[in-house]
Parts: sequence; C-alpha cells; structure tokens
Amino acid sequence: MHRIREDLWETRADSPFPGLTTHAYLWTGGPAGNVLFYSTLTVDDFAPIEDLGGVAHQYLSHRDEAGPMLNRIASRFGSRLHAPAAELDQIGQHKRVDVPLQNRHVDANDIEVIPTPGHSPGSTSYLVKGSSGERYLFTGDTVFVGADGNWMAGHIPPITDAGQLRSSLELLATLRPDVVISSAFTGNTAVHSLGGRDWRDGVEQAAARLAATADVTY
Repeated sequence: MHRIREDLWETRADSPFPGLTTHAYLWTGGPAGNVLFYSTLTVDDFAPIEDLGGVAHQYLSHRDEAGPMLNRIASRFGSRLHAPAAELDQIGQHKRVDVPLQNRHVDANDIEVIPTPGHSPGSTSYLVKGSSGERYLFTGDTVFVGADGNWMAGHIPPITDAGQLRSSLELLATLRPDVVISSAFTGNTAVHSLGGRDWRDGVEQAAARLAATADVTY
C-alpha cells in the first residue's frame, strides 16, 4: 500500500490487460468507516488494508470493476457495496449491490455521488473532502491521463456513448477538485495533483480529443 495523502492509500498495481494498469484507493476519512474506491484484482493488499482498519464501504465507478473479488472483499471485511443502479445486472452477476446509486447527491459517507455516463451507461464519479481540506475526485474511466501525458476521455467505440460522455465532461468541468484519481490508466500514474492548475483546462483537453475521434462537438 502506498500512502498518497494522510487519509488516502493506493493498492499495488494490477494489470487486467496488457498496457492497462489499475489501482484501488482506500480513504480512511469516512465518517462511517473506511471506503474503498474501485476494486483490487487480488488479495495481496488485504493484510495492510486490515491494519488500516478494513473496509466498511466499497464504491465502484462502473461495471468493468466488478468481478470475483467483490465477494472476497465483502467476506473479509463485511463491507457494503455501492454501485451504479444502471449496471445492477452486470455487477450483480458477481456480488449483490447493497446500495444502488442514481442521481447526484451527497450520501451518509460524505461522498458526493455524481453520475457521469458515457464510458458506460452507469459510469459514476465521486468527490470527497480529505482531512487536509483537499478535494479528491474519483473519475473511474470517464477521464484520465494517457500515455502521452495528456487528458483524455474514456471513449471506446462502439461500447461508449460519445454524446453522453461529452455531457459528462461538461459536468465534471464545473467541479473544483485538487486531486483527480482515475481507475484504469495508461500513463505513469492515476493520481494527479492539480497544484493550482485549472481543472477545466484538462477537461477541455479531453473533450477536444473526444471531438477529434468521435462525432461530437464541444
């Protein structure tokens, strides 16, 4: 486990496909226990997660993060699974969703749930306030930094809906995060501290790239 912030830890890297890397993130600042964003592919981090207080809640950004590990995490830690309501059928093949998520709201764990469909029908982003006051934005695969160091949207034709994805980028551009954390990534890291840079510039970069590869305008 790699400590990113006082209350935020990154699991070891997993590689579900060649050229693609993922991590899960344990936020220890939740008012109702630790929160795991995304999911791991192995049990290798279970011991350090246990040392940090376990997992009370797990949040998936979309169906691609679902798999056999969901049940293993719940069995080990007694966690409740929060996931997009629009993808219950796919995610439910692996684990029953305890808390289906739809509509934008701040939940009992002080997590702002922000539906951002496009990459998948139920793609959802999450915004939380860390212990230092920084705002962590978990974007799943909706927007991330590519291998070339530039922001890009998670457009995979014909799976994604480019029009919905564009609208989700417009919504994300209205937020003011300090740290942006994607699920899968193809560059060096999924964690990007903005350091005073305007988040809208990154979103506009991703939108322009989307417009160049899909039949959408921004």
